Amino acid sequence: MKKLILLSLAVVLSTSCATLQKKDSKKTPPTDSSASKSKDKDAIKDYDKVITKEAITDEGLFKVHKIKDKYYYEIPNNKLEKDMLWVSRIAQIPTGLGGGYFNAGTKTNEQVVHWKRFQDKILLKVKSYASVADSTKAISNSVYVNNYEPTLYAFDIEAFSKDSTATVIDVTKFFSEDVKAISGLSSRLRSSYKVRNLDNSRSFINSMKSFPENIEVKQDMTYNASEPPSNSDTESISLQMNQSMILLPAEPMQPRLYDPRVGFFTVSQVDYGSEKLKADEKTYIRRWRLEPKDPEAYARGELVEPVKPIVYYLDPGTPENLQKYIKQGIEDWQKPFETAGFKNAIIAKDAPTKEEDPDFSPEDIRYSVVRYVASTTRNAVGPSVSDPRSGEIIESDIIWYHNHLRSYRNRYLLETGAANPSARTLDTPEEEIGEMMRQVIAHEVGHALGFPHNMAASFAYDVEDYRDGDFTQKNGIAASLMDYARYNYIAQPGDENIRFVRQMGPYDHYATNWGYRYIPGATTESEQTTLNKWILEKADDPRYRFGRQSSRFDPQSQTEGIGNDMLKASDYGLKNLKYVAKNLASWTSDQTNDYNDLEELYGELLGVYSRYVGHVTTNIGGVYETIKTPQQGGVVYTPVDKSTQQNSMQWLQSNVFDTPDWLIDTKILQNIDHAGYFEEVRNRQARVINDLLSFDTLGRLIDAETSSTNYYSAFEMLRDLRTGIWSETSGTKNVDIYRRNLQRTYLDRMAYLMTNDGPQNRFSRSGFEGTINYNVTTSDVRPLVRGELETLKRSLNSARNRSVNTVTKYHYADAIARIDDLLDGED
Repeated sequence: MKKLILLSLAVVLSTSCATLQKKDSKKTPPTDSSASKSKDKDAIKDYDKVITKEAITDEGLFKVHKIKDKYYYEIPNNKLEKDMLWVSRIAQIPTGLGGGYFNAGTKTNEQVVHWKRFQDKILLKVKSYASVADSTKAISNSVYVNNYEPTLYAFDIEAFSKDSTATVIDVTKFFSEDVKAISGLSSRLRSSYKVRNLDNSRSFINSMKSFPENIEVKQDMTYNASEPPSNSDTESISLQMNQSMILLPAEPMQPRLYDPRVGFFTVSQVDYGSEKLKADEKTYIRRWRLEPKDPEAYARGELVEPVKPIVYYLDPGTPENLQKYIKQGIEDWQKPFETAGFKNAIIAKDAPTKEEDPDFSPEDIRYSVVRYVASTTRNAVGPSVSDPRSGEIIESDIIWYHNHLRSYRNRYLLETGAANPSARTLDTPEEEIGEMMRQVIAHEVGHALGFPHNMAASFAYDVEDYRDGDFTQKNGIAASLMDYARYNYIAQPGDENIRFVRQMGPYDHYATNWGYRYIPGATTESEQTTLNKWILEKADDPRYRFGRQSSRFDPQSQTEGIGNDMLKASDYGLKNLKYVAKNLASWTSDQTNDYNDLEELYGELLGVYSRYVGHVTTNIGGVYETIKTPQQGGVVYTPVDKSTQQNSMQWLQSNVFDTPDWLIDTKILQNIDHAGYFEEVRNRQARVINDLLSFDTLGRLIDAETSSTNYYSAFEMLRDLRTGIWSETSGTKNVDIYRRNLQRTYLDRMAYLMTNDGPQNRFSRSGFEGTINYNVTTSDVRPLVRGELETLKRSLNSARNRSVNTVTKYHYADAIARIDDLLDGED
């Protein structure tokens, strides 16, 4: 009976469940694939219902449709999952946004994207080539799943083309929203200006144009901001952005492996498919794709035009009187390209007029432009965008800021005025200013061709060569235009036929040939033998040496320095600068009847003085870096010899720590400021003291004991510095205001060394290495500093009992008290 009841109950429950499931099926959407397809079909409209007869269509990479205030992309299916470079730039900018280095043309982001279908959506994915592997190898799957691509945006599919070969999406919202990855306002700027949000009512798509390989979109964006950089009453920031998207080549350019002995900007990848027993980091140089039109003639050694030359257009806003100099600066690179076998490889053109090309825009990624920026910033830059797969440079914009010529006029007057009569004026002759601009443009174009600064190029020539007219006219003032060697400040009054302005040098021809010469039939790997051979042929000639921008420790690779002996070069430089200082008023305020230019140039004169001093300072604790391979023999790093370092210390005592009275010209100072003269001098002295008494310099001096027998020890340097700065303590001489300030600055820095733990991380910016990381508390630093302070205290106790004035006695007593406080605090 129980079994019968249970069986009956089971039948009832089974029937009930079946009934419930049947009722629920009316409320739950189907989950099988056919049901999903049916739903997609309902959601995705017919083409004619989306792209109506009102559509204004632009053919190109994608079809771009405009219907009233809506924009649609019609993406060909064969363009899905194709790599495209997306570059975001500011097209128009409000006054003051971002400080001096933001302008119309500034790039705010560069990223590789591709469009990908997922169910009923099109995803815009950001792709990285930082990690790669051959797609035929199993590990490529691991690379893929461990480097998942972020989705920048997801678009609903609106329709398919009538022949089903393309997909239609609505991009209106994407380009009207505040999408951070393509915005002109970084997180830092948003924080600085207290940006609240994008105001959609004042933001709109300005234009959208499609070309065969790229799409260009202009957006007008207005943000609500509590503290905008200008027009503060509006509490708004309005700017126009240009979004460029260009299809990358289906076949990437053959990359060329980087060699640190020749300077190039680079792109890097970690190749997990390498046969080496580790992930293999491969670094490629960045360069334009230059291939000969006639490979046979090129192989015979004839000059051949490239298939696609590098073309730079001049900004339509470039002043008429400067245009020829900009064009010359661009085309100066034709000669180095001829060394690499190409003629007419780089060409300067005027921007087309509206009648000639109504679609021309400086922001269009198809065009490289020299942008002339109406800004008070004093600089010029040469950025570029490149294909991360191969290093191929796709496009670049040279940025020239209007006031930059003023910097060059000032430096021309200050650095060459003693030996160069035509520089002794505020109205520099136009041809000379034009020549300066030409060389600056050529320098920035060099960056855009892939070349970084080569700071060793100015160390290639002997100091005395700079006083030889024939030599300077032929060789300029550095072996490369890519050095920061702007003027010949060594030439002396009476030297004749001197070239004062930089120019292209032999290294520029050498590096262009190394990076751009086409090697027929070679692969990235097999061409290494040829490239290495070219380097070895020039390895012992300093004119072809590359020096990183590592002036933190290498005396031969210093910014703004010229000549192979910094002591002698700075001697000549200071001799000239003293002549200029005496005549500064007569060349400026006496001519203009106001003190504005005098004040500006005096401030810059102090900067020039500091640079000359800094070049000598780097000798102390300096290490020469000569980049080489084991095959070449010798070592890469060599400490500066003891004699040079000792002479450098003596030079600093004479030219910096002994008060440089020639800088304190009351005829200048009392006409440009009411007070603070002593502090101007102390600031310059403090920079040198801080450099010498840095953990970095002391660390290198200590380390030299481990690698050299002819070294200047940290103990010797500290002793020589103390005895020079505190020389008054050995006699009865009173200490004047300048020396008192200097000596207290010394004590402040010694206190820093006793209390600070030193750098915690190695400075890792490529090309700027210098900071060393070591355990300060277990090193010799603190014992050496303590010993110097105790020795100084004994000298001070003796000195204050001698016949000196009251202020000097007070000064000595204060110094003793400071030392006591410091050493007592350490006990």
